[in-house]
Amino acid sequence: MRDVDLDAVRTFVAAADAGRFQDAAAELSITQQAVSKRVAALERKLGVRLFTRTARGAVPSADGQAFLPHARALLRAEERALASIGPGRRALRVDVIGRRLGPAAVLRDFHRAHPGADLDVVTFPDADTAVDAVRSGTVDASFRAVTMPGRRLPGEVGAVRAFDEPVQLLTGPSHPLAAARAVTPAELARHRLWMPGLVTGTESAAYYDALAAAFGLTIEITGPDFGAEPLLDALAGSPSLATFVGDRTRLVWPVDHDLRRIPLRDPEPVYPHSLLWHRANPHPALTALRAHLHSAHPARTDTGTWVPAWAR
Repeated sequence: MRDVDLDAVRTFVAAADAGRFQDAAAELSITQQAVSKRVAALERKLGVRLFTRTARGAVPSADGQAFLPHARALLRAEERALASIGPGRRALRVDVIGRRLGPAAVLRDFHRAHPGADLDVVTFPDADTAVDAVRSGTVDASFRAVTMPGRRLPGEVGAVRAFDEPVQLLTGPSHPLAAARAVTPAELARHRLWMPGLVTGTESAAYYDALAAAFGLTIEITGPDFGAEPLLDALAGSPSLATFVGDRTRLVWPVDHDLRRIPLRDPEPVYPHSLLWHRANPHPALTALRAHLHSAHPARTDTGTWVPAWAR
């Protein structure tokens, strides 16, 4: 069955349904001679006679009757395959830096506002991979802090500051700042800040390096990164360790951990998430996502926030 001509299969089904080659030709907008040629070519390919000619037209032979349901299935498969890649038919594929982080939360907000939008959420390990995926069409969009130092985007990749996520301090209950309603970044200079998940050279590391330099902080990245749960366990039992989290980051911990999320103020550090997309991508859900971000997360122009110089 390799290399079977689907036009010939479609012609066979039309002729079987119509009962006459002339009627099938009219339905398909081709000549009766073309119908005969296609059916004959399919019969040669299959090695059987598909029709029995009668005075009233053509009826499927025994082999034709056996092949007919499979022929219909082939045409339905063709329709599904074409529909899956039609404009707006396939899911909008979006890269987020992590499924528990701010971009994923914003994407969930978009889906609640547009429940009919089908989404396929993926995660790539770094910004370079994400940019390449947008450029090649592997994904439709990506949330990244792509304004980090030294980054130049390909001309066909668009980028816009999508939303600014406030950064918070996370501590255990015995930390000296645990009862604070808010703290300034400068107050953290004498405290231990631990972020074992930061990887040198990534967009997150670039942001927190700039934050540390701006306010005289020391951020430790030593020790193995075992994930969120061991980090939360360590914070809960420590009177000195603290870490940074985005305010939209989803974290769940046991009740007895009693961890504290403390806002930062004067100024408020915000993480500058951007949305990347291919400028030639026509997916309607991408247009809807960009419009949603523009309306739900307008650019912040207040002087009470801080971002690295390279993100301004």
